[in-house]
Amino acid sequence: MAWDVLQAVAAGAYADVALERALRECSLTGPDRGLATELAYGAIRRRRSLDGWLDRLGRVPARKQPPKLRWLLHIGLYQLLWMERIPVSAAVNTSVALAKAGGLARLAPVVNGLLRSAQRANAAGEQLEIPANTAQALALEHSLPDWFTELLLEWRGAEGAAVVAAACNRVPTLDLRVNSLRCSREKVQEDLASAGVTTHLIEGCPQGLQVHGHGGDLRRWPGYESGHWCVQDRAAQWVAPLLQPVPGDRILDACAAPGGKSTHLAELINDDGEIWAVDRSPGRLQRVAANASRLGLGSVSALAADAADLQNDRPGWKASFQRILLDAPCSGLGTLARHPDARWRITPTSIDGMLSLQKNLLDGLLPLLAPQGRLVYATCTIHPAENDLQIDQLLKRHPQLERLEQHQRWPDDASGGDGFFAAVLQRR
Repeated sequence: MAWDVLQAVAAGAYADVALERALRECSLTGPDRGLATELAYGAIRRRRSLDGWLDRLGRVPARKQPPKLRWLLHIGLYQLLWMERIPVSAAVNTSVALAKAGGLARLAPVVNGLLRSAQRANAAGEQLEIPANTAQALALEHSLPDWFTELLLEWRGAEGAAVVAAACNRVPTLDLRVNSLRCSREKVQEDLASAGVTTHLIEGCPQGLQVHGHGGDLRRWPGYESGHWCVQDRAAQWVAPLLQPVPGDRILDACAAPGGKSTHLAELINDDGEIWAVDRSPGRLQRVAANASRLGLGSVSALAADAADLQNDRPGWKASFQRILLDAPCSGLGTLARHPDARWRITPTSIDGMLSLQKNLLDGLLPLLAPQGRLVYATCTIHPAENDLQIDQLLKRHPQLERLEQHQRWPDDASGGDGFFAAVLQRR
């Protein structure tokens, strides 16, 4: 299954979508689901390092190998070099068997020979040759693109860059947000504990719980169907309260799908108000409606539209929202631990394209903000051009705005969670 996921990602699929589809089509038990996830995500995270080992041990460079063979070798190498509880024989023999069953029978001896060479090298304590260039060495060690580690060194210095790079490869926490309109954190903890799921409170998240040692389909956990909780990273839980919404507010959540922050806003106003969840994708909006329904929230309405054009599409909305949240499309550089494939998909050119999109969204939404209204601009990236520099330019274009506060969370923060940025703005 992990091999299928790697091939789907190489063909352009998002890793989380490919994995979710594969898990849905297979009936695996909890431990096997966890193993499949670790194999797939781990091999994707460590792609650069794994290619380095293929280049060192193989006769053909990694990038010139048949893709199916390259991804199969990645899964075998990942087990040998990064996993501790997989026996060598199991990793090698299963990889060889997969090659024979998956249309690579004539290359099965290559799989066997290369993996056994890797195991001998690993047992002898051998390592890949470290480049002299600091950025390239950091990129190889943590399996990241050179351009990204160059920027990390520029932003954080050598020590800070190393910490952020390491954070990009940690296994992300599973965080829940308790729906306070339906249940208390203490009751959710008790119910989950009765099902063998251990949690603890998250500092700085009034409704947050971190799950430990989870396994299986969480949709079967107590309280899911009853809408007592939803999954939301602690950094994302920190954003909606910055709007300081109150019951009766008219709120716009632009780029809202899949709806985590829309539903959070509804809970914060006791489901008493009007929340418009806008997104360009009708399909993704279905998830917003489904999440709001499961959580028992009636104040959220979904609208398929381009948020940048709302002032033209909905002229009656001019200056009518007391609160606007723009969780903007971005490079996602703060979530590389959660989305391991993003590091290979994002490029400096794609980030440049994001900047104009973010600018257009900000300029398009501003006319909808009521006098004294509050706007929160948030991203899940750590790139200054998408964050504080974007806000600096906005304030120059629109002097009627003032910046009340601004925060950059790095993925290496002691509080954990993804990297996130938020700026709180108010219309004078």
